[in-house]
Amino acid sequence: MNNTADIVHIQNGGNSIWALLLRLFGKKVFISQDGLDWKRDKWPWYAKIYLKFSMWITAHVPNLVICDNIFIKMYFQKIFPKETHRFDFIPFGSEIEVFNETKVLSRYSLIRNKYLLFIGRFIPDKGLQYLIPAYKKLENSDYKLVLVGGSPNSGEFETQIFKNKSENIVMPGYLYGDDVNTLIKNAYLYIQPSNVEGLSPIILQVMGMGTPLLCSDIKENLYIVKNGAVTFKKSNINDLFEKLSYCIENPEIISELSQTSKQRIITEYNWDAITNQHINVFNKVK
Repeated sequence: MNNTADIVHIQNGGNSIWALLLRLFGKKVFISQDGLDWKRDKWPWYAKIYLKFSMWITAHVPNLVICDNIFIKMYFQKIFPKETHRFDFIPFGSEIEVFNETKVLSRYSLIRNKYLLFIGRFIPDKGLQYLIPAYKKLENSDYKLVLVGGSPNSGEFETQIFKNKSENIVMPGYLYGDDVNTLIKNAYLYIQPSNVEGLSPIILQVMGMGTPLLCSDIKENLYIVKNGAVTFKKSNINDLFEKLSYCIENPEIISELSQTSKQRIITEYNWDAITNQHINVFNKVK
């Protein structure tokens, strides 16, 4: 089959080098930039150099750069003021879908509304090194902590995280689909302790499903949650512990916050609207 695509949409600026070849073949190329990847601790020094180099390609070669949060757009406009016209902002959507609840809770001896949840990679950027000690400071808590995921490249950090696995700190590994949706829907609280994020798809999903949220106060998180979640000072174990305690002691307050934010996410971040924004951009850019 011949490749007859007119438009190519590349995910992540680290892949922008392919835009050079695609533009030579007359393709209309768009790149989605979802964060400042070279700031992430998971990358070795040489990868960070490459990612910084790819930023220049991202800014100059494709027809348009689609930034998933407003701060990325502002950053690129500041660094490349002559290329301002190449940057646009379209957020991720919230994947709120009908799903069939699974038996994942009974599989891991969990009780509805009696566990705290994190889903993501076990890397320093995600902040588990703050969440686990903060959770352990909770005295006489009957809430379990469920950490879903792992590391794409096993290393010392992941090894140290898994050493905390216990009856109360449940680590089921990677889960997907209806298992994940079931865990989110039935959690008492979802916790996102990140140091670095773009526009977090998991936060959008959690809020869209009406699950209470506690997250770090990085600007990317604050932009999404507005006043619809409890936040703590980034990288601060003591403040995270205090906010965890607050959430456990105030179920009515966090439930009210979650229901308010659910309606906003459904309205502003639904995938139908986001898809139409992408289509309009694809058609508009020459």
